[in-house]
Amino acid sequence: MLDPLHSDSKHGHLKMKVAISGAAETSFLTNENLKLCEDIGREVILQGAVLVSGATTGVPLWAAKGAKLEGGMSIGLSPATGEREHVELYKLPLEYMDFIVYTGFGYIGRDILLTRTCDAVIIGPGRIGTLHEFAVAFEDRKPMGILTGDWDTDDLIKEIIEKSHRADEHKEIIFDSDPKTLVEKVLKMVESRKIDERKNYPTETFDPNSISNVRGDI
Repeated sequence: MLDPLHSDSKHGHLKMKVAISGAAETSFLTNENLKLCEDIGREVILQGAVLVSGATTGVPLWAAKGAKLEGGMSIGLSPATGEREHVELYKLPLEYMDFIVYTGFGYIGRDILLTRTCDAVIIGPGRIGTLHEFAVAFEDRKPMGILTGDWDTDDLIKEIIEKSHRADEHKEIIFDSDPKTLVEKVLKMVESRKIDERKNYPTETFDPNSISNVRGDI
C-alpha cells in the first residue's frame, strides 16, 4: 500500500480518487475478465484510494463490488437527475455505492464530471462509451492506466494514441494486465504529480475563525 503524500502534512489526509471506466454491457466478456475488473476495485481500496465510477452496470459495477468487499469507499456519478430516473429510465443499479451524485447531464456530460472528479482513470474492457471516457481523460491529461487482456479495447486505445499525433503531449498512460500492478503504477503517477503541484501552494494554514479567510478583507 502506498503512503500518499506522506511528506505533505497539510494535505496528506486527502485520499486519491480513481475512476474506473468500462463496458456497461458485458456479454462479450468472460467470468475471468469480470473478476479482473472486480480486482481493480479491490486494489484501489487496498492501496489507499477511493473508487469512482459512472454508477452503471457491467465493468464499473464489478469494480464497485470489489471496492465494497474490501470495505472501501465507492462513489457513483449518474447521468440521471435523481434516483427514480436513475433506476427507471436509465436502468442503472444502486448497489455497491456509498453515495451517488445525480448529475442530470446524460452520459456525455457525466463523463466530463467523472474525469474532473478523479485523480486518475483506469480503463477496462469496453465499447464506444469507454472510448469516449478515454478521450475525455486524454484531453484532460489525466494519469491513466489501461487494463490489457483478451479484448479489443486496449489495442484500440493504443491505435488511437499512435494516430492522435499528440502522444508526446500525454506521457502518463500505462498498460498492464495485472490489476495490482496497474493500480500501483497509476497511484505512483498521481502521487508524483500532486507533490509537484503542491510545491507552489500557499504555506499558510487556513483559520476557520478568520472572517478574512472566508470573505476576503473588506
